[in-house]
Amino acid sequence: MASHRRPKQPSRARISVFTAAAATAVALTAQASAHAAPAQPNKDEVKAQVDKLLEEQEQAAEKYNGAKERADQLRKQAADLQDQVARGQEQLTELASGLSAVAADQYRQGGVDPSMQLMLSSNPDQYLTKASSFDQAASTQADTLKSLKDQQRRLDQQKQEAAQVLSELDSQTQALNDAKNDVNSKLAEAQKLLAKLSAADRAAILQGGGGSASRSSSRVDPSTLPQASGYAATAVAAALGKQGSPYVWGATGASTFDCSGLMVWAYKQAGVSLPRTSQSQGSYGVNVGTDWHNAQPGDLVVYYSDRHHVGMYIGNGLVVHAPRTGDVVKTMKVDTLPISTIRRV
Repeated sequence: MASHRRPKQPSRARISVFTAAAATAVALTAQASAHAAPAQPNKDEVKAQVDKLLEEQEQAAEKYNGAKERADQLRKQAADLQDQVARGQEQLTELASGLSAVAADQYRQGGVDPSMQLMLSSNPDQYLTKASSFDQAASTQADTLKSLKDQQRRLDQQKQEAAQVLSELDSQTQALNDAKNDVNSKLAEAQKLLAKLSAADRAAILQGGGGSASRSSSRVDPSTLPQASGYAATAVAAALGKQGSPYVWGATGASTFDCSGLMVWAYKQAGVSLPRTSQSQGSYGVNVGTDWHNAQPGDLVVYYSDRHHVGMYIGNGLVVHAPRTGDVVKTMKVDTLPISTIRRV
């Protein structure tokens, strides 16, 4: 008769072994996932972020340029005022030393009334005899005292003006440092993002394929452009001669430039002094409007509603400009960016 045996149940020890093995496998899988190579960043996403950061960096750079321009003006103004104060103090000292000891004492004490002098005099007749000469001397001293008081008022005013200028300079210096820190912060963020990409992709984003301001034609031969006139011709030639020069924020040449710095340098070669920032340049000269078809070679084309970028019209529907960090001076179609104003220098 066949025997029917019940299946043998696995021991608790075997179950523990299987459980431990499974747990180990899960742990190893998780560990392997954790150490897997990070996913390659999406180039388009990085490009969009970098474009935004570099545009913000250019805005901050123009704020820096404006703060620096104002700080430089204030330093000169403060130095001039301090020179005036020093000269005024010398004049004050000379006036004071020219007074007699008696007149100086009268000035310090507010003066002594002549009738009181007569009352206190031990020899009134002698005093009256000499009154005429005293009056003449007193008149001279009175004029000197008046000059002394006037000079003191001017000196006090100059000191007050100098103190106000120095106070504004302190504020402007802080604004300058804040703008500089903002620029460096944006650049650091952009560089951190770009570091995730290959060298080829980085170059494509910064130069060939970056923001719309980076898109350009090939190097332009000035002989193919319409002829500018007067000092505009000199400025156009100067700007075009810097094609290929690197963009560096805050730079005004002669080998590196930011956007407004290129305009300043180019027109300086023609003997024209432009304001330092793109915002100030957007209010300089004659307003031509926003239709680039009315532009002439040498006109400044200022972009965006806040006017944080500027280029120079060179004819044939092109401007020459310094685009942004990582790029070089180049040309682009004049209507690539939103035009805020066109100014004739």
